[in-house]
Amino acid sequence: MIELDEATLRSHLLTALSVERWADGVAAQAPFADADALITVAAAAATPLSAAEIDEAMSHHPRIGEKPAGDGAAQEFSRREQGSAVDADDEALAQLLAEGNAAYEQRFGRVFLIRAAGRSRAEIVGELQRRLRLDDDTELRIVGGELRDIALLRLQATFADAGDSADAADSADAARATSTDRDEVGA
Repeated sequence: MIELDEATLRSHLLTALSVERWADGVAAQAPFADADALITVAAAAATPLSAAEIDEAMSHHPRIGEKPAGDGAAQEFSRREQGSAVDADDEALAQLLAEGNAAYEQRFGRVFLIRAAGRSRAEIVGELQRRLRLDDDTELRIVGGELRDIALLRLQATFADAGDSADAADSADAARATSTDRDEVGA
C-alpha cells in the first residue's frame, strides 16, 4: 500500500513529471494499493499532456547528452537515465548529439527530449534525426508521450517496493501501452 501524506506524494510526483495539474490529479486519487495502481492512474492522467503542460515539464529537463545541473532528485534521475547507455562515452556520437540538439532547438524552439533509459546513444541520435523531419503537431505529441514515459519509469523506480508490485519494466510498459493506444485514438 502506498500511503504518503499529500505533500510527500506530490513531491515524488513532481520529481517524476513537473506538471502541477497532473500531480494534483494523481494525488487526489491516493492512497494506492501498490505501484501498479499508481502507475495506471499516473499514465491516464498524463494522456495527453497539453502544450502548456509540456512547456511546464520541459523547463526541468536538461539537454540530452549534457550533465544535469543541481543536486535534486530529478537531476539524479536524469544522470542515471542518460549515463546508462553503453556508448555514452563515444565522442563521435556526442558530437552528433550536440549538433542534433542545436538543429532541434532551432527547428522546434525547445530542447530535444527522449526517454534515454534503455536506449543507446546511437539509437537516440537516430531518433533525433528522424524527429527533426516531423511536423510540429506530431513532434509535440511525441514529446508529451516521452514525458509521460519518463515519469512512469521514475515513479516505478521510486515506488517499486511498495506493496506487491510487478516487475518495474512490465508495469511501466503496460501503462505506456494503454496510454499509447489512447494517444493514437485521439491523434
